[in-house]
Amino acid sequence: MPSEYAKSLGARLRAIRTQQGLSLHGVEEKSRGRWKAVVVGSYERGDRAVTVQKLAELADFYGVPVSELLPGGAAPSPLGPTPKLVIDLERLAQLPKEKAGALARYAATIQSQRGDYNGKVLSIRQEDLRSLAVIYDKSPSELTEELISWGVLDAEARRAVESF
Repeated sequence: MPSEYAKSLGARLRAIRTQQGLSLHGVEEKSRGRWKAVVVGSYERGDRAVTVQKLAELADFYGVPVSELLPGGAAPSPLGPTPKLVIDLERLAQLPKEKAGALARYAATIQSQRGDYNGKVLSIRQEDLRSLAVIYDKSPSELTEELISWGVLDAEARRAVESF
């Protein structure tokens, strides 16, 4: 029988995973088999104890501080999936390199890391948008507006930036 702490830790793990729009099998795919769906699911149910080392590795995989996963603090927010930032790769390819070259290179790097070459769209994280904002020397909201005006991001991306 799982302890209350294990259940609470599991709930936080599940909340972080669902915020990122990942299923258990999505975690296994995204991690290229490093994190098995059955193992992550057992951590989330509190059926299996997670070591400090594994918890740190899982936090790194999700891109969150370990403290976000530990019970006792405020619940991760928002508890629902965050709005997606989806780059239209077909539109990006039509833009002049001097305008969108940095974004195109960044997107190509993400595609390479994920092995995702569908060529139509690419989901990026809020952290990616922050990095791109630094590259373009703009705030994330300014860059979002510019990418929307280029037709690379959908207007729905504004909601993702509001949740920063």
